[in-house]
Amino acid sequence: MDPDATALLQRLLLERPIAALATLHRGEPAISMVPFVLAPSEMQLLIHVSALATHTRDMLDHPRVSVLVTADTDGATSPQALPRVSLVAEALPLAPDGQAYLGARERYLARFPDAAQTFELADFSIFALRLQSARLIAGFGRAHSLAGESLQAVLRGIPA
Repeated sequence: MDPDATALLQRLLLERPIAALATLHRGEPAISMVPFVLAPSEMQLLIHVSALATHTRDMLDHPRVSVLVTADTDGATSPQALPRVSLVAEALPLAPDGQAYLGARERYLARFPDAAQTFELADFSIFALRLQSARLIAGFGRAHSLAGESLQAVLRGIPA
């Protein structure tokens, strides 16, 4: 992957605050919107979700999920050329009494301070979406697939 595509992927994951989360719901695909935080050193996205949301039960029943992060529309770029990355991940709930949870909570609140009140609610939990692969569309004819070490290399270039 060239340096421009690498920088684009890093920007999408660092700067975009919202992703589309695809889960399996009662045997059917379902998509919802989730704010996320990247934890690059752990190769994961962090989401804070309510047990009342169907996607939370879906992730517990079927941990394999997909996430789509898109660039902001500028009005000049064709929708088909809009930069975006699709990620395949395994969703794992973090135990609220664990060290990983505390670090994830701190990272999440640093990005979304308004979420502090939802951390007081008993039905909310943090899931780590452990990244397994990525498909970056950087524009027309500019597609890149990453997994394993190549994905880790791109994420290592992002400040923790």
